[in-house]
This record gives sequence, structure tokens and C-alpha cells, in this order.
Amino acid sequence: MTDTIFALATPPGRGAIAILRLSGPATDQALAALGSGELKPRLVSLRHLSHAGQAIDQALVIRFPAPNSYTGEDCAEIHLHGGRAVVEAASLALIALGLRPADAGEFTRRAFENGRMDLAQAEAVADLIDAETTAQASQALGQLDGALSRTYDGFRRDLLKALALVEAEIDFPDEDIPGNLARTAGSVLDGLIADLRAALKGGRRGERVREGYRIVLIGESNAGKSSLFNALVAREAAIVTPIAGTTRDVLDGDLIIGGYAVTLSDTAGLRDSDDPIEIEGVRRARARAEAAELRIWVRAPGDPEGVAAEYARPGDLVVRTKADVETVAGDSAFETLSIGAPTGQGMAELHGWIEARLARDLAGSDFPAVTRERHRRRLSEALESVERGRTALVIAPEIAGEDLRRAAESLSRVTGAIGVEDILGEVFSTFCIGK
Repeated sequence: MTDTIFALATPPGRGAIAILRLSGPATDQALAALGSGELKPRLVSLRHLSHAGQAIDQALVIRFPAPNSYTGEDCAEIHLHGGRAVVEAASLALIALGLRPADAGEFTRRAFENGRMDLAQAEAVADLIDAETTAQASQALGQLDGALSRTYDGFRRDLLKALALVEAEIDFPDEDIPGNLARTAGSVLDGLIADLRAALKGGRRGERVREGYRIVLIGESNAGKSSLFNALVAREAAIVTPIAGTTRDVLDGDLIIGGYAVTLSDTAGLRDSDDPIEIEGVRRARARAEAAELRIWVRAPGDPEGVAAEYARPGDLVVRTKADVETVAGDSAFETLSIGAPTGQGMAELHGWIEARLARDLAGSDFPAVTRERHRRRLSEALESVERGRTALVIAPEIAGEDLRRAAESLSRVTGAIGVEDILGEVFSTFCIGK
């Protein structure tokens, strides 16, 4: 890249400090033209900046020479006072000096293309910026530190070990090597298949930490779902009336429990109806219930099992409402808690139960192999190719070798080692300007 870019790295608007980032071969010339004078690398210097005879600001300037910078190019940061007029004056001066505003994610894309990070680490930068919970930040930091990349590199090393055995038999049949050498790769592939299957099985954990754990309230009409929803999100988000069928659509609320992001959904009462609007509401409630990680089946005293029983699964929770009005019995088929949402009775126990469930489903000592759907697709492709290669290994080593090469390519696409042009736009388009 021959052009030099700049962008505001702090939120736009009025503030105490605004930081402009620069990257590219003309960085040092631009700083000098603004009056920065001589700058020692990675040391903060106070400078009076100006352009075309007009003062811009008294700013702090830091220079990061290539290749030891974020992008691998010559970089700099200009720490200005945070007034809009100051930022605009500095930006116009940089444009006049031949720099251009950066596109979204362009700094991190340059870091990737200059070998400062791989593609999985670049995605982690975006995840860290967007992190709203401690769990999301922790996962993003681990990925940025290379934990995900190391996982895929381990898969790929096993794959290349097996591929080397297969290729040796194909390419050197007349050499003094053991017979049926390709078949000895079977044990390596068996272990790799087991690892890939385990990674896919546990992959939802990483995605749920990043995107949010989905909990849906289900139950009959007037069971108290909306009252419980309001109590959990701590605001009057849902309309509560004694009239059955008040909730017609799915209502979502975002909250943080135990350091994890949760999307809680209030849904229409699950019952038979002739009302086309209510029928659509029930359809949406059923679809949301089927896709959730956890369903909380809300039941008022005397409620029959009804339609909601069709959607409750082992491990779901039954919440008996109106415990502050009358005593309610437990449910032998499910773990049951009793609450009185208007008075707060039982709510601490319910919060504790949900927090424990989140820790059980989302916590783990090993780093998840999947944090995005893109990773899941590539991992699935690799597993399919390895399984085909394992089947072909005994009868046609040359076919097995081709399958294993496809698997290696799929795994490499996660970190961007090969074949990444078709996904670069997808990855970096989600970044904010200045990263």
C-alpha cells in the first residue's frame, strides 16, 4: 500500500481528548509539515501544530516507526483537545497534505496484510471493541492473544502429519520405505476426527458468549410471563393486564447475569386461537422457544400443562408464579422455583439459578474452537474432508491425499493462512472507523 490514511480513534463529538491515528509511508512527512519537529520513537512529545499559517492545537504526538507498530507501517497518534473545531482543523490539514480518511477496519486490515496478526486475531479486535461483558472481553482477549489460532494450528499439524505419510507412499513407491505407509496415518486421522467433532460439539459455547445466551419465557396466557420479564429486566418493558392474550409479539430484553450477556424474550401465551394476530404471535413464540438455549416455563397455580409442555425440554426450568398469593406445588418432571414477581419473592433464587446455569453452559478451562459462524462452517468442511479421506485411505491413498489437502485449506481459512480474499470484506466491513 502506498497511500497514507488517518482516522479519529476516539468517539466523535465533544470530549476532553480526541486521538487521530495515522498509518502509511507519508506519516513522518505529514507530522513534520504540521510542525512536530524531531520525534523520538514511542515517546510522547508536546508540540504546537499548525498548517498554512493557522494554529491547530497544542497536542501530544507519538510516533511508531515500521515495522514495530499496530499496522506494521509507519504510524502515529496525535492527541488533540476534544473540541470539534480542533479535530476538523487537524483533519482538513491532513487531507491537504495528501492523506485520506481510513475506511472501516482499514488499520486492522493493514495489520493483517503486513503479518502483524492473523485473521482470527483481527476478528478478536472487533469483538473486544464490541464487548459489553467480562466474559466477552475475556474471550476476545484470549483470541487476540492467539488462543484460537493455536487451536487451529494444532489441528493443521496433525493433518499435515497424516498427509506426509500418505504423500510418501504416493510419490516414492520405489524407495526403501515401509509398505502400506499411508495406512499408518489412520490412527492420526482417528484422533483428529475425534478432536474436530468435540470442537464442533462445544462450539456453541464460544458463539453464545459472543452473541448472548438466549432465554425464552413460555407458558399459557396470563401465567405471569410479562410480570416476570419486567422483574428480570428491571423496568416496565412489557404491558401487564389481566386480559388473556395481551402479549402478541416477541419482546426482547438484553441483560447481564454473572458476567454473561443474556437475551431474554417474552412471548405470546401458547394456546389455540381463531384470532389471526394471536395465531402469528404463537407461531413466533414457538419458533423462538425452539431456538433458545433455555426455556423458562412460567405456570400459574392451576395451569394445565397445555401446549407449553410440547416445547419444554429436559434441563429447562419451571417457574411457578403468584407464590405471594397462594402456595404452589413443584413439578416432578422439571426443577421448579416459586416466585412472586410483584413482591420480589423468590427472585434472588431465580437469579442465582440462572447464573449457575450460565456458568455451567458457558464457562470452561479450554478456549472454544468456534466463536463465529464462519469458524463453524470451516470446521465442518474440514471434518467432512477428513472423514472422507479416512474412508479412502485403505483403498485409494491418492484420493485420501486430495481430501486431506482440502481439509488443510479449510482450517487455514480461519486464520487467513491461505485463500482469504473472498472473506476479507466480510470480516473487516463490521469494524469501526479508526480500527
